Formats: sequence, C-alpha cells, structure tokens
Amino acid sequence: MESGSDTGLVSLITQISKALHRRASEELLGMRLKQFMLLGYVRDHGGVSQHELESALLVDANGVVLLLNELEAAGYSVRRRDPNDRRRHLVELTESGRAAVERAEKARETLEDEVLAGFSQDERATLRRLMRRVLDALQRVPAEA
Repeated sequence: MESGSDTGLVSLITQISKALHRRASEELLGMRLKQFMLLGYVRDHGGVSQHELESALLVDANGVVLLLNELEAAGYSVRRRDPNDRRRHLVELTESGRAAVERAEKARETLEDEVLAGFSQDERATLRRLMRRVLDALQRVPAEA
C-alpha cells in the first residue's frame, strides 16, 4: 500500500495491529501476546483483581479467566483471595512469571527498535503520546449497542 494513499485511520491502525501481532509471535516472546500483556500489567500494578484486568486489557471476563488458567498452569501467576473482600481474587506473578515477562519484555523492546528504527527519540515519544490519546479517547467514548 502506498504511503500517500487515502487509507482511513481505523484501517491503518487495524493493519498495524495485525502486523504487530504477527511479528510479536509466541516464538519471539516465549508466550502469546495477550499473556505477555496480562503479565506485564500485573507486574506493573502489583496484585490486581480479575475485574481490573478486564478493564485494563479490554478483554471480557471469560477471556481473562482463560488467560489466567493458562498462566497458572505454566506457573507464571497465582490467584489469591483478597483479604479485604473474600469474593474477589487478586492476581500475582510468581518468580518464574516475573522472569518470563522480563525475557518477553526484552524481545518486545528489540521488536520495537526494529519497527521504529527510522524514528528519532522525539518522534517515538510523539507517536507514543498520540497513540495514548487515541486509546484514551476510545475508552471514553461508549461503544454503540
């Protein structure tokens, strides 16, 4: 596709997402991309509830449970009852989960450097800031039923 074409922003973001999903393979990361995203979120936010993971990752409750089942089976995470609310489970990383997410993070950084090799540090920061604004706007605007 030509860089000067009239591709809409939604189409362009969708194409970028698909291409990145292909490049961020299980072989590269050592786990699936959704697993990496979940583990990274838990690492960065400490013990979090399953409900918080649903909101943060834009994954439905069933999807989060399936991911957590896989990650627990791999020994990467555990669910514990919240001592302040016995109805809730908090998700925490195990030591092997922390090590796995750190390895995947290094692979993600290498991929990012390859993809953005032609960008200056200022351009990278601008792109990240603009993409964050797009995501924030999408999360604020309710989807039509």
